[in-house]
Amino acid sequence: MSDDPTLTDPDAYSVVFDNERVRVLEYRDEPGHRTHPHRHPDSVMYTLSSFSRRIESDGRSVDVELTAGEVRWVGAQEHLGENVGSTSTHTIFVELKEPPLQEGVSSLGPTGGG
Repeated sequence: MSDDPTLTDPDAYSVVFDNERVRVLEYRDEPGHRTHPHRHPDSVMYTLSSFSRRIESDGRSVDVELTAGEVRWVGAQEHLGENVGSTSTHTIFVELKEPPLQEGVSSLGPTGGG
């Protein structure tokens, strides 16, 4: 079984852009909707609506409340989510296809030193 969210939950995730460096997903759901387990690579999330959500991963769960217009970094992860609020969810994920930078290396070169 694939862990691609567009395959696990095609009613909620759609691809709006895709090239060799990024894939952009649009996500929409209604209160009470629950996703199947799926995986995201390192991503940037931009919330288009305010919503409340429960995220479950590795046997743990956390409730989050996001406000329209928030932008967050989301590290690579496997999870499932549930809309536990009273509003629809509408968000955009920009998934990175490039491998993560090595620890201690920035986009400008190694960190530290002189």
